[in-house]
Amino acid sequence: GSELLMDRLAYIQQQEHIDVLIPNFDAELFNFILLAGRLRDELHIATFLPDKAGFEARHKHVLDAFGEEHGILVPKNKTIGSAAELLMSGSDFEYPLVVKGKFYDAYIAATPEQATGYFHKMNAKWGLPVVIQEFIAGDEVNVTAIGDGRGECLGAVPMRKLYITDKGKAWAGISLDDPELVEIASDIVRKSRWRGGCELEFIRDQKDRYYLIEMNPRFPAWVYLAVACGQNHPEALVQLALGERPDPWDGFDAGKLFIRYSFDQIVDIKDFETINMRNEL
Repeated sequence: GSELLMDRLAYIQQQEHIDVLIPNFDAELFNFILLAGRLRDELHIATFLPDKAGFEARHKHVLDAFGEEHGILVPKNKTIGSAAELLMSGSDFEYPLVVKGKFYDAYIAATPEQATGYFHKMNAKWGLPVVIQEFIAGDEVNVTAIGDGRGECLGAVPMRKLYITDKGKAWAGISLDDPELVEIASDIVRKSRWRGGCELEFIRDQKDRYYLIEMNPRFPAWVYLAVACGQNHPEALVQLALGERPDPWDGFDAGKLFIRYSFDQIVDIKDFETINMRNEL
């Protein structure tokens, strides 16, 4: 809840000095949006977050309405509250279809049986509602972008995934020279008056049409590809949070590649136990 979060941040702020706070997970954003004013006034912590209306307007279960309002191609989708409702709704969709959790994860179901299994998996992990979405065949391309909340898109860098994990996450990707995609993404940020960073996920079908399949309300994990391409979106977000007005970018370098890597973090079991018990070291 927001009060517990506020209390914990107040405790942390007594010992540390947080100038700018940037939440990174969809599921935690709502509480930070509710607290943004109090964080500024009571704890002197700056944020730069979407407003509540903008945050809720791009949810997966209302994405078709978002697309209709802003003139964007969006796959047909439906919110599902039970496995029985899923089976009844199957006649409205052709298989394969996509089953999505309300915060994260998506699976392509080829049969009603698969769809039912994925529904229960999403419900157990993220809760209801679960979203089913029309499957669009094509190439997935993503865009990291940042808006000033006043209708200006300060920057947008598109990327095509080169290697995808079993969770559908990009483990390698390359920046694209695609003016049409940049303009579509910038248009979405402008029309929605988006405030802060976002990730726009598209499918480009066989007719080269771009369908928006998700608008995530924070930067993607691969945002530093944009930095390498000449657009430092995280720095611009900090500047906006501190009341500055960064200039918009007018270009970026295409053909930049990122490859993610992992490493082993070695810790003492006592430290692990301490942070589990006390929430701090």
